[in-house]
Amino acid sequence: MRSVRDLVGVAVAGLTARWSRTLLIMLGPIIGVSAIVAAVGLTESAKGDLQETLAALGDNLIRGEAAASFSADAPIFTEDVVERVNRLATVEGSTATKAVSGIITTPYEAARSYYTAFPTPVLTADEHFLDVMQVELVSGRWLNSFDQDTAARTAVVGIGLADEFGFREGNRTIKLNDLDYGVVGVVERYPLDPVFDNAVIIPASTADADFDVGLEPDTVYVRSDPAFTLETEAALPVAINLGGDIETSTTVLSDALEAEAAADSTLQIIVAAMGLLALIVGGVGIANVMSISVIQRSAEIGIRRALGHGRSLIAWQFLIESVAVGLLGGLAGALVGVGIVVYASRIAGWVFVLSPELDLFGIQLPSHYVGVPTLYLIGVGAALLTSVFAGLYPSVKAARLEPLETLRLG
Repeated sequence: MRSVRDLVGVAVAGLTARWSRTLLIMLGPIIGVSAIVAAVGLTESAKGDLQETLAALGDNLIRGEAAASFSADAPIFTEDVVERVNRLATVEGSTATKAVSGIITTPYEAARSYYTAFPTPVLTADEHFLDVMQVELVSGRWLNSFDQDTAARTAVVGIGLADEFGFREGNRTIKLNDLDYGVVGVVERYPLDPVFDNAVIIPASTADADFDVGLEPDTVYVRSDPAFTLETEAALPVAINLGGDIETSTTVLSDALEAEAAADSTLQIIVAAMGLLALIVGGVGIANVMSISVIQRSAEIGIRRALGHGRSLIAWQFLIESVAVGLLGGLAGALVGVGIVVYASRIAGWVFVLSPELDLFGIQLPSHYVGVPTLYLIGVGAALLTSVFAGLYPSVKAARLEPLETLRLG
């Protein structure tokens, strides 16, 4: 047992005596493990955020749009489209919107300055919008039936617009084509359809009265029974058109987020593969540096052999040094990777998820077994395995040196 302690002590002394070299050869495991941990952690955090979003907003919201045409007028639906869609047995509720084009938007205090005019989507909406979309208000209220009936110049703005121009700090008026609209509310960020994040939303009746755009919507949002989302999507074009000739495109909004998650999974594989490649390159670096170290320390090896140290002890010393480099590099890389995940998740506002359900060699590991410690073990274990293979050749090479041969090398 004492010989093992001696070997570890000699190995540690050898590494600490050459700090700069040790740190350089540790870079390979650090970069490789941190890339693997960060790739898995970032992807799973993004997936966790997606799952939280779908849990809050649902995966049963369908958008029906009038397909673009080559005519001068944009295609629109009839005024009673919401009423027709709501007759479907699988529909829980629906709401309609319309994009109002040609609007110059300015904050109130800069209304007379041309250079502060900014392009932003102006949309119409009804009083059922919040319930159907399941979106929250940051402050204020939503457009109500009184606003619709009286064509009131009221507006709700997206949170991106509110943050940029300070509507939540007391500036409650916005100008649309030089007409004052009172900002009565700010709507929360909406991941399923980001167009609302920077939009100005006004009553359909007001848009028609002020800009003569008509009351016919061009987009319908439908909340389906979760068990019949696909069936609702298939029936929606017929219900919207009711024999009309307007081509309608439908999209389940959660599909776009899930497609993005699938792309993130592909990116995870690519980054993890790059991390594995960095580990392999790091292992080659360890083998190279340790081989050079054998030549540089030939005198030390010769003296130890002359004092009676066997080949196995010499081999173990160099192998322990190699493993120590891999272990330290793996631990440091895991810490760096976790730090990247924590920082990026905080910046992006994601749910912090470090590790997923993993399928290792056909064995499915559920998420409650694959937490921070397990992901650490996977990353550090990969670094250790790499360092063991990297240290085999130098350790065997050192063990085969004879005392007389070390004099020639020295």
